[in-house]
Amino acid sequence: MRGESPGTPHQWLDDDAGPVVRPYTLTGGRVRSSHRFDLVAYVLAEPDADPTGHPDLQPEHRRLVALAARPVPVAELASDLDLALGVVRVLLGDLLSRGLITVHQPPAATNLPDNDILKAVVDGLRAL
Repeated sequence: MRGESPGTPHQWLDDDAGPVVRPYTLTGGRVRSSHRFDLVAYVLAEPDADPTGHPDLQPEHRRLVALAARPVPVAELASDLDLALGVVRVLLGDLLSRGLITVHQPPAATNLPDNDILKAVVDGLRAL
């Protein structure tokens, strides 16, 4: 970062690099969320969600609530905010704990076919 003179209005910006705020500063140093979020889980803001009622939330939290006005996957939120997935998961955990969002996890794949059946299908396809 270039040398800063007193009174520089944008101390967190660098002309060449852009914003230089480390991801862990957004999460308060946390690297894991208190909740588990699948990449393809859909996030939806609660209809009465008002992040302005929570002064301790950061702008990224508020942006997540705004983006989740419609159902949106966790991976897309990370892409839209241009943040690491781990950071977005921590921020989403904060919002979920405050009741500002709901998360719809994909159904678990519990009814997978037996390996013997899959091998028989592959063998049958090879025989064609």
